[in-house]
Amino acid sequence: MRSPASGPSPASTTPTTTSLARRRLGLALAAVVTVAAGLAVRLGLRGVPGTAWWTGPVGDALYAVLIYLLAGFCAPRVRTAALAAAAFGICAAIELFQLTGIPADLGQAFPPARLVLGTGFLWSDLLLYLVGVGAAAAVDAAVRLSPRGSGPRGRSGP
Repeated sequence: MRSPASGPSPASTTPTTTSLARRRLGLALAAVVTVAAGLAVRLGLRGVPGTAWWTGPVGDALYAVLIYLLAGFCAPRVRTAALAAAAFGICAAIELFQLTGIPADLGQAFPPARLVLGTGFLWSDLLLYLVGVGAAAAVDAAVRLSPRGSGPRGRSGP
């Protein structure tokens, strides 16, 4: 007989538990790739001629993708539309927080904070967050609806 401390028995592992674990793994891997891409764009291409006009916007969109992925990891059963709304809300709140000047001060004291909180408010960033969250939600919905998707089928709707 198994004790509760030894974890669930193999027979108690349901397809839902397996699909949630697979979904979380997929979201975690996508987050790692997104962070790597974001750092490559923001830091790796800094100073490279001809890249300044697009690296900022791409970095902002990737930031929103990462927020979507983290929200999905924390709440893997939540529908795609709700995750998208939450991710955009988080991004918008952080962008509006920049109006206070606190993120800029924190960035001066601890430079990595700039990557998380930014430093200055721009309305255009809100549009880029919509693009990033929209792209992440579209891919997530497609994955969830695919036969080998990492989430319950039919859960991508509003």
